[in-house]
Amino acid sequence: MKREETKRYESFKQKFFHWFLAFQDDGPFSAAAGGLLALLKEELALQGAALYLFDPSRDSFYLEAAAGGLPAAGRIAAGKGREIVVVDDGGPRLAARLFFLLSEEAPAMVELVYEKGRSIDEPLLETLRADLARLFRKLGALSQGKGEENRYEQLHRFAAKIHSTMQIDDVLEEIIRTLQNVYPSFTYYLLLSHDNHVRGNLPIKPLMLDEGEGQTAALRAFLTGQVQCEETAAPQRSVLYAPIKGVQAVYGVIQIIAPHAAPFPRREMNFISLLAGTAGSALENAKLYEQSRRLVSDLQLINDTMRELNARLRLYEGIEYMVAQIRRSFGADEVGFFLFAGGRRELLPGSTPFFADASAGRYVEWVEERRRSGNDIIFAGDVHPSAFGPFRSVMAAPMLQNKETKGVCIVLAREPYRFTFDMFKLLESLVQHSTLAFMNAILREELEKLVVTDYLTKLYTRRYLDEAIQKSMETDAFGALLLIDIDNFKQINDLYGHQTGDDVLVQVAEMIRANIRDDDIAARWGGEEMALYLPNVALADAVSVARRIVEKVREHTIPPVTVSCGISWWGRHCRDDAQQLFKRADAALYMAKETGKNCIFVHDHCQSYKV
Repeated sequence: MKREETKRYESFKQKFFHWFLAFQDDGPFSAAAGGLLALLKEELALQGAALYLFDPSRDSFYLEAAAGGLPAAGRIAAGKGREIVVVDDGGPRLAARLFFLLSEEAPAMVELVYEKGRSIDEPLLETLRADLARLFRKLGALSQGKGEENRYEQLHRFAAKIHSTMQIDDVLEEIIRTLQNVYPSFTYYLLLSHDNHVRGNLPIKPLMLDEGEGQTAALRAFLTGQVQCEETAAPQRSVLYAPIKGVQAVYGVIQIIAPHAAPFPRREMNFISLLAGTAGSALENAKLYEQSRRLVSDLQLINDTMRELNARLRLYEGIEYMVAQIRRSFGADEVGFFLFAGGRRELLPGSTPFFADASAGRYVEWVEERRRSGNDIIFAGDVHPSAFGPFRSVMAAPMLQNKETKGVCIVLAREPYRFTFDMFKLLESLVQHSTLAFMNAILREELEKLVVTDYLTKLYTRRYLDEAIQKSMETDAFGALLLIDIDNFKQINDLYGHQTGDDVLVQVAEMIRANIRDDDIAARWGGEEMALYLPNVALADAVSVARRIVEKVREHTIPPVTVSCGISWWGRHCRDDAQQLFKRADAALYMAKETGKNCIFVHDHCQSYKV
């Protein structure tokens, strides 16, 4: 060993003692190694010094720490078993590479960069290789031990804090905070499914579960529950994916991006895996607590909804209430209830107006296709807008009674992934419980209709007509009454039989219904006579209605029949009652029958005349 080099090395060892006393042992190994290399460079008058660690996946050494000028290469190919290699690439510098084992299975290499022309003392290199191997091993063990102590102290605080809260957001925030404390130079993301609606400004990205382009490392971590690693090409980075795993399921993935392309050491992977597992346990507890609270809330919602529905006797009121409840509870934009009857699909009154529009047909058909295919879960988080319309989130629940599908409830929202699967299950429960109330309302309304409806013609009964006229005379300004009688009806029965006679009655009733407004009241007066009351209709308009009905009956009945019609009218200025209105209409009908039939007579307050 040359005398000058020996002096320099002795000086290095003396100053190393002072450096070691001032050494901060709570920093990362790369920082400690960099300090040691800086001292080595200064005392040995080197152009630069660098420490490389071995990456078995690429069979090469990557830069861990450096002092002085930048090294020639970011990665250096593994050697062929030699302990010392001197490299002369023809440039202004020489490099001496000293290979050793940092641990039993972790090769390392120190590169010393000399100025070209300076002689290299090979005995000194041998001594340096042996001494630096021991120094870096001890430095690594010291840094590792102190780092492990700090990390596990952080882990202990992390576990204590997250297990003391039942808030999902608090658990996720503490994961990021702990990682930032332990690995301040790394970048982190939480990859969560769309069912997690988290508030705040956490670095959260959606976990893509679509395997269309093959499983990603993140998806593999989620599906297998095992830590996964990968390296990105541009920029060169090492990325680790740690599953947030509880006892029952995997709830997400922690993505950790290193600031360089270097493999994660086994001890770091074990620590991150332990942290993620602790987080998974706490997150599971928070989710179970949240789920229990949600179940209580859902049961309360179902109970309140049923109580309110049972207090609403009309179907329209019940549907309207359910629509408002679903929109408020789920943040839905449109809600439609459809009833299946006689092979037809009927939109129930009270649904939002969108479903009455033709553009809703694409969503309804989408639901129907899945229902026909036997799909019990009709739920989509992001349907393509070009194929449907403005609504991205869709869910539908069948209306079941005694295991028979009576209809379906369709719920839409513009925002993608607006509905969670828990919302879908709650919708199913709400619709299932409300279906009985809806069916009871339908049966009640049908029964009420049967009570006030003639069995054969489906026109109202005379009693219902009497009550309607009485009410109209109390509230309206005027109105008209038409009495309609089928001419020569006895001959129809005698010639064709009573069944044909009944059919003629039904035909005439249908023509009357087809030529009046929804507010007009058509009733069977008795036998072959029918009555029609027109509230707030002037006499001239009533005559027009009568003419239209007489013409339609004459032209479209089979076998052909004609009708006679008598009309009476009342107004506020006349002191009339319902009985007088009936008498005048009956008198007018009698005149029509006596003067040749198939005609219309009017009886006003003063006289009778033919129209």
